[in-house]
Amino acid sequence: MKRNFTQIKRLGLIMFLAVYLVQGFGQKSSAARNTTTKDSAVTDSGEALKVVVGNDLLIIQDGKEALKVKVGSRGITILESLEAGEPRIRIEKYDENTEDYFTPGNRSHYYQDKEKERAERRSRFKGHWTGIEFGFNNYLTPDNSLTLPESIDYMSLHSGKSHNFNINVAQTSLGLARRIGFVTGLGINWNNYRFDKNNNIIKGENGVIDKYDPEMILKKSKFSTLYLTLPVLLEFQIPADHNHLNIAAGPIGAVKLYSCSKMIFEGNDKVKSEDDFSLNMLRYGATARIGYENIQVYGTYYYTSLFKSGKSPGGIDLYPFEIGIAFTID
Repeated sequence: MKRNFTQIKRLGLIMFLAVYLVQGFGQKSSAARNTTTKDSAVTDSGEALKVVVGNDLLIIQDGKEALKVKVGSRGITILESLEAGEPRIRIEKYDENTEDYFTPGNRSHYYQDKEKERAERRSRFKGHWTGIEFGFNNYLTPDNSLTLPESIDYMSLHSGKSHNFNINVAQTSLGLARRIGFVTGLGINWNNYRFDKNNNIIKGENGVIDKYDPEMILKKSKFSTLYLTLPVLLEFQIPADHNHLNIAAGPIGAVKLYSCSKMIFEGNDKVKSEDDFSLNMLRYGATARIGYENIQVYGTYYYTSLFKSGKSPGGIDLYPFEIGIAFTID
């Protein structure tokens, strides 16, 4: 009973000291003051009773030798017994480099709660990859021009009818913070290159790509490729009202699955040719996208030439790119 009565008196004193410390010495940052108090612990070792509230925002320890109260970076120590000339009450200030002045105890709750908080924050991050994309594709010469040399003018495209369609699946998000993280996944990338002139292409001698000039007039002539893609994107999400903007960029790799050419003549006769067309089996590039919620504008450029080295039309390497709109799925 005596100990219980003493604890009641101490509790009243503790309440007074806590108010005093908060008002007089509460110099914690606003982030610390807003810290939720759900992370707390009470331990009683028999030698001392210790209360921790709000991830060490408020710490109270009642021991045989002293009563110690800490709020933020300030503290008060009240000694039970005194040595000659020693004050009963000490006001102290602590920083991150100050050794913990409390009796060593179980602080595992603090680190476990912090790790749990970080894990939950990372798990809440979800990137933007899964969905469908529709856009336009073309290719550039080594000097980054859309205008092709006259010697390979037959490779010129009808830009408005050369399009790509992508289906992105199997997304994985790895959060670094609540709104920052890496995103990867798989995608199917379908490219259609619609030729502007009355021709198509053919794999000629030694696999070199050359012009195919039919004797009849063509209504449509195109060359198509199908790739499996794998990006690694770093995404940032910026709050905007109740939603958010998202910006992502990173490398992308691809492996060829299929390729063909197709011609439709005036009489609606069709000729389709499936071949590897000396295309590079693997390619890599960079992709970037920016959007609001589940709608993004994207762009992708490949550093790998469309055709194998030495097999390009006229010996001129062509570097594919695409731009379009993506509709992602949460």
